[in-house]
Amino acid sequence: MSTVEASGSAGKGAEVETSVTYYRLEEVAKHNSSKELWLVIHGRVYDVSSFLNEHPGGEEVLLEQAGVDASESFEDVGHSSDAREMLKQYYIGDVHPSDIKTESGSKDPSKNNTCKSCWSYWVFPIIGAILLGFLYRYYTSESRFS
Repeated sequence: MSTVEASGSAGKGAEVETSVTYYRLEEVAKHNSSKELWLVIHGRVYDVSSFLNEHPGGEEVLLEQAGVDASESFEDVGHSSDAREMLKQYYIGDVHPSDIKTESGSKDPSKNNTCKSCWSYWVFPIIGAILLGFLYRYYTSESRFS
């Protein structure tokens, strides 16, 4: 666990200090019981231990996601804006930046190769369209001379 303090100006030159506590995923994984239940949603760590008995879906749903990244499950259920607002009161910190995974599943953004062949998505259809245009023109011009 590490804490980082950031300061910035808000309003008329007043400095506001905020501190963010970062948790490693290994540490979050240790809190996976009904007595102490942490989970991660969109890179943020929440201690939902006190909410376990109040959860409308039942405590089993939360226990299944205890100590892991529950972002996908949270979104799949389609929680309301009220539920998202309520989640703020259980916020305890963020996932350590080195533990955040990119869309490709790689922790290191420099190794993210999801777009190595993006050009092929555009080049091949364009070449195909040009080729079809020439073929159409060839066949229509040939039928005029017959």
